[in-house]
Amino acid sequence: MSDPHQQKAFPVSWDQFHRDARALAWRLNSAGPFEAIVCVTRGGLVPAAIVARELGTRIIETVCVASYHDYKTQGGLKVLKPIAPEIVRLGDGGGVLIVDDLVDTGATAKVVREMLPKAHFATVYAKPLGRPMVDTFITEVSQDTWIYFPWDMGLAFQPPIGRGNEG
Repeated sequence: MSDPHQQKAFPVSWDQFHRDARALAWRLNSAGPFEAIVCVTRGGLVPAAIVARELGTRIIETVCVASYHDYKTQGGLKVLKPIAPEIVRLGDGGGVLIVDDLVDTGATAKVVREMLPKAHFATVYAKPLGRPMVDTFITEVSQDTWIYFPWDMGLAFQPPIGRGNEG
């Protein structure tokens, strides 16, 4: 991933993210039922909580994969915490939902899919390179778009998109 400051910015508010995560739950409702949810940390924690609430799923597991090492560039993938064996066993027959905030290049999704090949993979946002790795998503953005999630932002002035619109 290149420098986010040279990409299109897509800031997402808490309200918008909540609406998008609930829309994801609406789509997933007919794809289930799911016995468990595996969220890809850290980005998948918030949408997984919303989806779990909406679908009534009580078993929530994490898989911890580090890919962004400085919020600007993707580095080598490292599994920091694998999926618990009892959830992997559940996933052997399907019935497990994997949730993440975004699929970008698909590298993280590929690693997680290899752990649970029969699981249903859902993300709130998808970029073209990663989209084939997920079964369900809500919004597609271009590959050169940098999504600013609400947990990464504070309230601050946003300059106008077009130049010369400052005044």
